[in-house]
Amino acid sequence: MTSPQQTPEPHDHSHGPGPSSHGRGPDSGPGQGHGHGPGSGSGHGAGHGSGHGHSHSHGPAAPVSRHLRKVIAAVLVPFAAAVLVGLVALWPGGAPPHERTGVGFDRQTEQGKVVSVEQVDCKSVNAGQVPPTGDTSTPEGREAVEAQQGECKRAKVEVTTGPNKGREFTEIVQPGAPRQLEEGQGVVVAYAPDAPYDLQYAVTDVNRKVPLAVLAAIFALAVVAVGRMRGLMALVALAVSFLVLMFFILPAILQGSNPLVVAVVGSSAIMLIALYMCHGLSARTSVAVLGTLISLLLIGLLGSLFIGWASLSGNTDDNTGLIKGLYPDIDMSGLLLASVIIGSLGVLDDVTVTQTSAVWELHQADPGMGPRGLYRAGIRIGRDHIASVVNTLVLAYAGAALPLLLLFSIAQSSMGTVANSELVAEEIVRTLVGSIGLVASVPVTTALAALVVSADRAEGAGRPGTGGRKPSSARGGRRRRAK
Repeated sequence: MTSPQQTPEPHDHSHGPGPSSHGRGPDSGPGQGHGHGPGSGSGHGAGHGSGHGHSHSHGPAAPVSRHLRKVIAAVLVPFAAAVLVGLVALWPGGAPPHERTGVGFDRQTEQGKVVSVEQVDCKSVNAGQVPPTGDTSTPEGREAVEAQQGECKRAKVEVTTGPNKGREFTEIVQPGAPRQLEEGQGVVVAYAPDAPYDLQYAVTDVNRKVPLAVLAAIFALAVVAVGRMRGLMALVALAVSFLVLMFFILPAILQGSNPLVVAVVGSSAIMLIALYMCHGLSARTSVAVLGTLISLLLIGLLGSLFIGWASLSGNTDDNTGLIKGLYPDIDMSGLLLASVIIGSLGVLDDVTVTQTSAVWELHQADPGMGPRGLYRAGIRIGRDHIASVVNTLVLAYAGAALPLLLLFSIAQSSMGTVANSELVAEEIVRTLVGSIGLVASVPVTTALAALVVSADRAEGAGRPGTGGRKPSSARGGRRRRAK
């Protein structure tokens, strides 16, 4: 006499709630069979989900229940509406005009092209300078000697844009100059209309648009080739982020709006657009948005506290000094806080999305796992993420400030003196405040995700992970057996 396990119902590939259903057990579980018999142990009705047939863990997240979606919407819809109101209320309509000073970046520039370059004797083209004293122990002495000795370059440059297009002028390049000109090279020229005619134009930089455009194209192709449609949407979100930065955040700050408020509104808009555009309009993405928002608020509070406590003015170099001179109403310490918030946003998105996805996948692998188990498993993943992210932030800021650190090393300053200087103290506060927010985002987002998926499971009247709805295949299986 055959056992029930050896005599499945004819033509009945059961998908019901019993152990023969297609489960979502962990990928590492044994038994990959479909289990066509009522006693097969390949589903999650028996054997604690030790096996599965056709795992769906790599597809989109299972939809949560309608009630839970309403709860999430009740939190995020007012937040999105507030961001929209903030954008409308603070929209600047463009940067305010000002009279150019001709200092630093605040110069009128045009494009040019090097027509010809010839070698000349430095002494012949530097005849008007004071003769060197011969003392080369100082930088000034060495420059004076070089100005009278060696071979210089005399470049003829043609202006290719602007009202004086076609005009030519001469540029003398010293032998020790960091930027050497070559024939046919594109250059950026500064135009000073109030200067004497022969001194109105001067080369300030080289034109790098072509290599930068090629590098950007390679980056875009790499992202799309690996990320496919998700990569394409990431590039679109990146473009939108730059648009928000260029047309809202920067002009609004220049118009005199509070930099902290502008940064919070702009960062929130970037976060909503980027996350939902890249990861879809789902409960999983919404949890990542909530985790990012809470972490941004923490970064804002800590940044405001320690920037004030450490008496950081935000006015530490020629560029910030120029900004303060042109727009004296700008709160430079608030601008520093805004930079901390915006700089932390990109890494925050990565951490919160990763943690949310990890909890969702853990839940799909083992639907019987409760919120505490999900949190513990997710936080173990998050600890590895914390270690790598903090190291990334510190090294990124150290790399950006490497020339400054070299200057301190040359001066043989002590570590305490270096850290106490405002230039370095700004970077320390920026790094540590951002890192604290990133570290906090891991347990916050993991806890939110664990509560959401567990609440959805608790609400479900049917099998875990179905959002309270019996699968249609399960109902069909029962009807077939009833017949």
